[in-house]
Amino acid sequence: MKRNAKLVIWSVVVVFTVTLVLAAGAQSQHQTSQAIVTPENPIWVNLSEQGRGQRGARGSDGADQEADEPKAYEEVITNEAMTDEGIFDVHRVGDDVYYEIPLAELDKDFLWVGRIKRTTLGAGYGGQRTFDRVIQWELRDDKVLLKLISYDVVADPDAPVAQAVADSNNPAIAEIFDVETYNLDGDPVIEVTNLFVTETSELSVRSRLGARGFANDRSFIEKVVAYPENINVEVSQTYTAPTDTSGGGGGRGGRAARGMSGNSATVVVSYSMVKLPEEPMMPRLFDERVGYFSDSYIDYSRPEHRATTRKFITRWRLEKQDPSAAISDPIKPIEYYVDPATPSEWVPYMKMGIEDWQPAFEAAGFSNAIVAREAPADDPDWSPEDARYSVIRWLPSTTENASGPHVHDPRSGEILESDIQFYHNVQNLAKNWYFVQAGPLDPRAATLPLPQELMGELLRYVVAHEVGHTLGFQHNMKASAMYTLDQVRDPAWVAENGHTPTLMDYSRFNYVAQPEDGIAAEDLIPKIGPYDKWATMWGYKPIPNASTPDEELPTLDEWARAQDETPWYRFSTAQAAGSDPQSMTEAVGDIDAIEATTLGLRNIERVSNMLMAATTTQDGAPYDELTEVYGRLLGQWRVEMGHVSQLIGGVLSQQKHIGQEGVRFEPVPGTMQREATMFLVENALHTPRMFVRPEQLRRMEPTGVMDRIRTAQNSIMNSMLQTNRLNRIVEQSALDPGAYAPIDYLTDVRNGVWSELATGSEIDPFRRNTQRVYLDTANNRLNGGSTPPGGEVRALLRGELRTLRDQISTALQTVTDPATRLHLEDSIDIINTTLDPRAMRERSTATGGGGGRGITQELAPSIFSFDYDNDPFLTLPAVCWPDYVIR
Repeated sequence: MKRNAKLVIWSVVVVFTVTLVLAAGAQSQHQTSQAIVTPENPIWVNLSEQGRGQRGARGSDGADQEADEPKAYEEVITNEAMTDEGIFDVHRVGDDVYYEIPLAELDKDFLWVGRIKRTTLGAGYGGQRTFDRVIQWELRDDKVLLKLISYDVVADPDAPVAQAVADSNNPAIAEIFDVETYNLDGDPVIEVTNLFVTETSELSVRSRLGARGFANDRSFIEKVVAYPENINVEVSQTYTAPTDTSGGGGGRGGRAARGMSGNSATVVVSYSMVKLPEEPMMPRLFDERVGYFSDSYIDYSRPEHRATTRKFITRWRLEKQDPSAAISDPIKPIEYYVDPATPSEWVPYMKMGIEDWQPAFEAAGFSNAIVAREAPADDPDWSPEDARYSVIRWLPSTTENASGPHVHDPRSGEILESDIQFYHNVQNLAKNWYFVQAGPLDPRAATLPLPQELMGELLRYVVAHEVGHTLGFQHNMKASAMYTLDQVRDPAWVAENGHTPTLMDYSRFNYVAQPEDGIAAEDLIPKIGPYDKWATMWGYKPIPNASTPDEELPTLDEWARAQDETPWYRFSTAQAAGSDPQSMTEAVGDIDAIEATTLGLRNIERVSNMLMAATTTQDGAPYDELTEVYGRLLGQWRVEMGHVSQLIGGVLSQQKHIGQEGVRFEPVPGTMQREATMFLVENALHTPRMFVRPEQLRRMEPTGVMDRIRTAQNSIMNSMLQTNRLNRIVEQSALDPGAYAPIDYLTDVRNGVWSELATGSEIDPFRRNTQRVYLDTANNRLNGGSTPPGGEVRALLRGELRTLRDQISTALQTVTDPATRLHLEDSIDIINTTLDPRAMRERSTATGGGGGRGITQELAPSIFSFDYDNDPFLTLPAVCWPDYVIR
C-alpha cells in the first residue's frame, strides 16, 4: 500500500510539473507571437562568424557536429524571439534564424528558387534567376533532412518496375539539421542560419558568377520574410574571383570572360521557397509541331518496348469560371506586375505589352486571361521577390537585352511565376534597329533621338515578346517565311495580320516594305498574329471529356494538322536548324530571301543617305551617334546578305507526323541556289559603295572603313564556305542530278571574287581585301577551324586553290599596275603556304585517346584577325535581342 501511495503522489507531482512546463511553453509562445514581423519590419540579422551558433546545418564539408537532445521550446524560442508567421513560422533569436516546420508540410514538394537581387559591378545583374530545385523536408528521429527531389524518371506505382525506379532515384541529401525543439503540436524547430551563410553546393550561385570560393566571414542574412505559400530569405554572400590564368584581361578563360571584374564580389541573393500545388495540374503532352517550351521525364512503365521519354509543355493553369461557356474569365488570371523601378513614362506601354496577349487567350476560350498591374504602393505584404508575383523587372544595366524566364512545376509543366528581366539599355538597341530597318518608312524616325511615343511602342513590342516566353512559347523563326512578299507589302493585310504571323519570331521591323507601299507606321512593328492565337488555342484550350494527357492526343493532333492548309501556323523544325533558309533570325519575307534582300538593300541605301542628318542634330555633341549607327547599318547589310547565303545548300522543312502527306525535308532547287550565289557575288563580294562616303567617314574616325567592310565580307565568305554547307551541297548533288554541283558552285564563287583576272583590270584596295578574305577563309577551312572538312570537300577546296594559282600566274604576265602585281604575287605565296605538304607535322594526339600519334596540318598564318568559329552572324544568338554591329 505504501508503494502505491508513493506512486500516486509521484504521479501527481509529474502531472503538475508537466502542466507547469506546458503552461510556460504556451505563455512563451503567446509572448513570442506578439512580435509579428512584416516585410516592412523583417527579421533583420547581421551576423558575423564570431558568436554564430554552431548548431543547425552541418557544414558543407560533411563534418558531423555533436548534437544535443532537443530542448524545451522556451529555451530555444525565447521571449526575445521575433516571429514571422507563414507557411513555416520563422523566428529570429539573437543572431540565429529558426524554421518551425508544421508536420503537415513535411515530405511535401517545395520549389527552391535562387535569384540575384543586387550585385557588385561586373557580377551579373539584379533580378537574374540562378537555379530552381524541388526539395522536401523530412523528419527522421531528431534530425530534419533537406532532400533534393528529382522527377526525371518515373513509373506507375502499381507497375512491377516501380520499386526499381525508386531505388535508382534516391533523393540526394543537401543538408541535415538537428531538431532544436518541438512545439506543442510536435512540429520540429531547426536552426537554418548556416544554410544561408555557408555554402551548400546545390543551392549556390558560385557558378553563375564564375567565382572560385565562398567567403563565410563576409556573408550574412539580410532579412527573412514568411508568406502564406512561401518563405523569402535575402542573404549577402561574398565570393572570391578565380585566378586569372589567361595571360591578359578579357581573354578566353580569364576573369573578365567569366564576369567578375574584381578579386571578390558581394551579391545579395534572394532565396524563395514556395510550396508546389498539392494536386499537380494535368500535363499537356508536347508536340514538336507547336512551339512550346517543355519538360520531360523517362517513364519506365509505358507499353512501348523501350524507356520512353514523355515531354509535356509548360503553361499556366487556366480554368474557366464557367466551363460551359465558349469564352469565360478564368478562375485565376495570369497577373504581371510592373516593377516600381520602371521609369513612369514607360509604365503604360509595359502594361499594354502584357495585355496584348488577351486576344490570343480569347482564341483559347478565356477572356481577361492576362492582366497587367502596377506594384501597389501601400501594400506592405507586396514584394517583387515574392514568388507569388510575376514581375517585369527594370534593370539598370548597359546590356542591350531583355529576357523572359519562368519557373514551372517539373511534375506537370505548370508555370508558377516569372520575372522578366528588362535591361535599361534595350532602349538603345530598339532605337538603332528601328532607324536602320524602318527609318525611311516612318517620318518620326527621320532624326535621332526618337520621340517618346515611338520609343514607348518599341518597348511595348519588347515586353510583349518576352511575355510570350513566360507564357510558354519558344521562338518561331519559320513564321516570317510563311507570308508572301505581296502580303508583307499590303497595308490591309499587315494591319490585320502583321508582317509576320507571330511576336515570337526574330522578325523585328518591316524592312521589306517600301515608301510607296503606304504601310502605316504603327504596322511596321510586330504584333500578336495568327500563329500566336492558334498556338495559344492549341496549348490552353480545354479539351472536354479528356481526363488524361493521352486522351487529349487525338484532338491535339487534329489541331496540329491545320498547318498543312494554313502555312503561317507552322513552327520551326529543330532538326533543320542552320540549314532551312525559311527559318532564319532577323528576317522579313524570307519566303523569297533574294527579293526580300533586294528590297531591304534599297532601304539600307535610303538610311545611308539619311545618316548624317539624322545623327547630327545636337550642336556641340560628339559624333558618337553617327559612328554607332553606321556600325549597326553595316551589320544590317551583313544580316540581310546572310539570308541569301542560307539558300545555298539549303533544305526546306515542315515538321510532320505519320499520316500527313509529303516529306519533311526538301532541298532548295539548284537553280535558286545558283541565283543566290550570283546575287552574293554581285552584291556582297563587291564593295558596297553606300558605306564609303568620305563626308561620313572623316567625321567618324581617321581610318577603319576597309577593316569594317572586310569584316562584313569575311563573315559572308565564312558562311558561303561553311563546311556543313559544302557537305550538304555534295550530298544533294549525289542524290539529285539536277542539283547545284559543288564544283560549279565553287567555280562561280572563285570567278566572282577574282573576276579581274579574266579582264586584266586593276584591282582596287577594297577588292584586294575581298580576295584576301577568300584566301584566308579557304586556309581556315583546310587547316584550321573547329569543323575540318571531309575528304570530298578538302579535295574540292584544294583543287580550287590550285586552279586559282594557275589563273593568277597567267594574269601576272599582263599586269602593269604595281599594287595589283604585288597583291597577286602575295596571293600565290599564300596559296602555296596553304597547300604546301611540308607544313604537315607529326604530333601527339593527346585528346585522341590511347596516347596514339596522328598527322595534322600546321595552320598557315591568318591574314586577318577573324574568329571563324565564333562568327556572331552564323550562330543562333543566346539572347533575344542580339547586337549586330560591325565596328
